[in-house]
Amino acid sequence: MLPHRVVVLALDGLLPFELGIPHRIFGRPRDAQGRPLYEVATCSVRPPGPVETDADFTLHVPHGPEALATADTVIVPASYELGPVYERGELTGELADALALIRPGTRIASICTGVYVLAAAGLLDGRPATTHWADAERFQRLFPRVKVDPDVLFIDDGDILTSAGVAAGIDLCLHMLRSDHGAAVANDVARRTVVPPHRDGGQAQYIQRPVPDPQQASTTAARAWALGRLHEPIQLRDMAARESMSVRTFTRRFREEVGVSPGQWLTQQRVERARHLLETTDLSVDQVARDAGFGTAQSMRQHLQAALGVTPTAYRRTFRANGTATTGGGGGGAAQKVSTARTTRPASASAQALAKSSTG
Repeated sequence: MLPHRVVVLALDGLLPFELGIPHRIFGRPRDAQGRPLYEVATCSVRPPGPVETDADFTLHVPHGPEALATADTVIVPASYELGPVYERGELTGELADALALIRPGTRIASICTGVYVLAAAGLLDGRPATTHWADAERFQRLFPRVKVDPDVLFIDDGDILTSAGVAAGIDLCLHMLRSDHGAAVANDVARRTVVPPHRDGGQAQYIQRPVPDPQQASTTAARAWALGRLHEPIQLRDMAARESMSVRTFTRRFREEVGVSPGQWLTQQRVERARHLLETTDLSVDQVARDAGFGTAQSMRQHLQAALGVTPTAYRRTFRANGTATTGGGGGGAAQKVSTARTTRPASASAQALAKSSTG
């Protein structure tokens, strides 16, 4: 099996942190024989050479735009020097020529303001997308045909994925890795990267109190307590009691710190637990349901269907082999439903939009 090829498009004014995210996330995974699951390359819209960053250094990019023609996945990180793309929503000639090299069916993703490139190319017309919350209003004015959701971390719309800014790019890349090769592989990379293994795409971008006020009580202990007891019934009042709070105060504080309600968070953690057990054990579906805290197989089936779009049996069949999917293709076969419903579009829709933008 050839590794899935990820090509990162480096544009002048790029943010080095966001450029490094795909290399960090996709450069780590290996199959059971120790072979890399991905090959990551960086390219420019010009021949190999220097690309300016928004920092006090320049990067040497080893590949020209022709690398885009070899990609299974293309990722466009943020840039602060997009020129007419950012100002008028129009591609430059060299950028349009470069994007036209992308093959039909290629998965395309953006991080933060990289979404301007996708929108200017016509890839997002009539489709849902997100970007950094501080830029969402301007982006919507410039591209009124895009269905902008400013509140979510990322959106997976099949062959096109977009994320909010900075750390949300990590969430997006982990989501793609999880969709391709399952939760066990993504969780291993997350542990090595020292980041949370999963933040749902629909989680709010802007959490009112991301770092708890030292003068205020936190909900951290309650979350740790719940994670150790996912297989047991957990009541909201029990979690609140761990922090010596009323249910009302605990619920408000929890949402401020985590971005979702305690009930939503518990369901997310149980889904992740079920995925892990389905991938890594021979437990029956009934036993997995009990160990993950769903109680019954029917309950777990409903929650996995809602979160992942597949049944437990189908999920296990897809990702059980050596802990990875049987193919390295984009989207994997058990792709998550995140933040908004998918739209049904032909696989070549991206290429058709690129061709249109590059010719007129």
